[in-house]
Amino acid sequence: MTAQLVPYEDLTPLQRQQVESIEIHPEQIKFSGDIHGALHTLLSKPGPGVKGFALLAGEVPVAFLLLKRPPVLPAWANEHSATLHALQVDHRAQGKGYGKACLQALPAVARAAWPEIKGLELSVDADNDSAIALYARLGWVDSGEAYKGRIGYERRMGLVF
Repeated sequence: MTAQLVPYEDLTPLQRQQVESIEIHPEQIKFSGDIHGALHTLLSKPGPGVKGFALLAGEVPVAFLLLKRPPVLPAWANEHSATLHALQVDHRAQGKGYGKACLQALPAVARAAWPEIKGLELSVDADNDSAIALYARLGWVDSGEAYKGRIGYERRMGLVF
């Protein structure tokens, strides 16, 4: 598998169309939203606080994610970090290691976008066991606290550089 995480603004017009076709399983939407919501967040009010990235398998986008910094950093996040949002791997490409590839490439692209950051943070639904396990295997550390989120309890995890 040859895959690379690329800033949305560096995609070709065709690749941007292909990003719009990313679909996840219906039961995953409650965790990450859908691609249309993620793209709306990225494109409706462009600014320095939100960046989108697509994971290309060869030349074809198979996953998408958002990173946020101030002024749109969530209240729960440390001001010296960037936060991960809307990680979505197309359902036709799931189970092939693309989610892991996104997470492994993420520190380098985040630091390239914002050299001043000290780490990454995310909020994950407490019952999303597969996501929590993947994050933990890749070095993300659970803060140890659960809090009431939009659809249930959530956990905060961080990756310090």
